[in-house]
Amino acid sequence: MKITTSKAALLDPLQQVGGVVERRQTLPILANILLNIREKALVITATDLEVEMKTSTKVEASGEGDFTLPARKLIDICRALPDEAVININIEGERVNILSGPSKFTLGTLPAKDYPVIEPATRSSSFSVSEKTLKLLIDKTHFAMAHQDVRYYLNGMLLEIREGKIRSVSTDGHRLATSECQIDNAAEVQVIIPRKAVLELGKLVSNTDKEVNVDISANHIRFNMGSTVFTSKLVDGKFPDYNRVIPMDSDKVVLANREILRDALQRTSILSNEKYRGICFKFSNNSLELLAHNPEQEEAKEELPIDYSGENLVIGFNVGYLIEVLNVLETENIRMMLSDSNSSCLIQDENSSDSRYVIMPMRL
Repeated sequence: MKITTSKAALLDPLQQVGGVVERRQTLPILANILLNIREKALVITATDLEVEMKTSTKVEASGEGDFTLPARKLIDICRALPDEAVININIEGERVNILSGPSKFTLGTLPAKDYPVIEPATRSSSFSVSEKTLKLLIDKTHFAMAHQDVRYYLNGMLLEIREGKIRSVSTDGHRLATSECQIDNAAEVQVIIPRKAVLELGKLVSNTDKEVNVDISANHIRFNMGSTVFTSKLVDGKFPDYNRVIPMDSDKVVLANREILRDALQRTSILSNEKYRGICFKFSNNSLELLAHNPEQEEAKEELPIDYSGENLVIGFNVGYLIEVLNVLETENIRMMLSDSNSSCLIQDENSSDSRYVIMPMRL
């Protein structure tokens, strides 16, 4: 069988699914991608048994068939070809020849029948949401997910629909990020999407109004986006009650310019302890002083104007956590709500509570 396509038509879908393929696999076939030729469409599938992505592209083909190829090698070959290259793929038994101009590559293949495909159980609920909304929910909260935490249910993002709102929540036990948007005609649901799936999905969705159909079964979630289908296992666990973590009775309110504060934090962090990343915040009347120290006895100090009229307060925070929050907030000014030096800080946009961030204090 012979397939003819262009670099432009083949490389984009290959790169789209390539992030799913792990560099170290438990099974040799997981280093490959599955290619199905159906009615002059090439369907490309990649999986690591936890996450599966499937997309398609139009090609010229002399028949129909299924085969697998090493994902990384195929992507690297396509990248290395000239931009206007025409690619011919010839399948001959257990070998596949890839020809383009003077270039020829012969790759080994593994049986398509052995390729694992995720088949979710019957869906228990479904809803539709725009790509723009899904991207916003991921972008606003993904950075707070835990990474390889023994509390496995923190190694992912909570996605829930409740009271007419769709909400994403992430926490690693030291900070919490939550963001929400309105959603119509959707039943209540609560699932935990694994970390890798969240990151790959974040790359996949764009800032458009295209509709995404989401199907949820007992153990899987599936996102249908036109020619692309993204499926992931769900984390089997109970997410913490995040509402109990969000401070509701803070009596000290600080308004600060987001960019001025972020720039000051980035400068001060240069001399913070590289391991603990702690910075001392000294709040006084309309002024914030930032102090950083490190084991080499070096010191950084910044002073900036803020809108604050409460009593003096000294508190420590992980500077990296603060900077990540300031990077995803978008308004000119941000609001910080505090109680005392031992209580968490709530951060949000000046005039909106759609996205809220909680950061625990540090002992310095």
